[in-house]
Amino acid sequence: MQVDKVLITGGAGLVGSHIADLLVEQGVAEIVVLDNFTRGDRQNLRSSLERGSVKIVEGDIRDRQLLADVMQGVDLVFHQAAIRITQCAQEPRLAMEVLANGTFNVLEAAVNAGVKKVVAASSASIYGMAEAFPTTEAHHPYNNRTIYGAAKTFNEGLLRSFYDMYGLDYVALRYFNVYGPRMDIYGVYTEVLIRWMERIAAGQPPLIFGDGEQTMDFVYIEDIARANILAAQANVTDEVFNIASGVESSLNDLAYSLARVMGSDLQPEYGAERKVNPVQRRLADPSKARELLGFEAKVSLEEGLHQLVKWWRDEKQAKEICHV
Repeated sequence: MQVDKVLITGGAGLVGSHIADLLVEQGVAEIVVLDNFTRGDRQNLRSSLERGSVKIVEGDIRDRQLLADVMQGVDLVFHQAAIRITQCAQEPRLAMEVLANGTFNVLEAAVNAGVKKVVAASSASIYGMAEAFPTTEAHHPYNNRTIYGAAKTFNEGLLRSFYDMYGLDYVALRYFNVYGPRMDIYGVYTEVLIRWMERIAAGQPPLIFGDGEQTMDFVYIEDIARANILAAQANVTDEVFNIASGVESSLNDLAYSLARVMGSDLQPEYGAERKVNPVQRRLADPSKARELLGFEAKVSLEEGLHQLVKWWRDEKQAKEICHV
């Protein structure tokens, strides 16, 4: 597939900006980033802007006319725009407007503009508390109990529908627990790793909600971005893939690993379990992505945490210098 122009929705966010970096490395002629900067940050695109032909459009996927305009001449779309699972729980109507209506708008505009392929961000949240581990893509979505997971399930249904109705090629990637540089440090809905780093740096123990035995399947951001590129390049359509490491880690393991990476021996503290997304176990079977996309996670959790901590310390230092 010849690709001259690419659109990344949510392109200034964690995943989108790393996809932009890889597209620049590949010499893509024109990269359009659409972001409303609710979660995204222009600084995330600093490297891409310096090295490649990247155009930033500040706007929202709820704006149908804007989507029609930015989609003109686009060959490939990476649809990453979304709001966090925690925000979805607090603002469910906004979640439906952005995740459901917004995705419909993106796909409608893609069809009208003759886009060749859409690579869309889905989520392990659609599984809810899975009944089988490692969890394959064949697992049903009926255990999910979150607005976010429901919207992502609906998005996959939209993609299938648009494929059948209009022949719009797509691949959906079910991200497991994504982490790494450019995570949201300062927003209202920061991730647990960011909150833990703040606490450890302040001499306070990482706080775990629950007993810490909950497990996740962590996958480093550069691996996630690479999976998107592979999905775009592969002669594959109308498919969904788990994008994960296939390694199960508990929150206790994560807390001890992070403290060790930060040079601390602080032990975790425990609080009452949160109501949002109380899934006790996550472990993906990533074999389908390996077989059909050639994707395999390369970065171990320990190595990824080292990279995250280094980036976080650099960011904090830069912000302090700016305020001197």
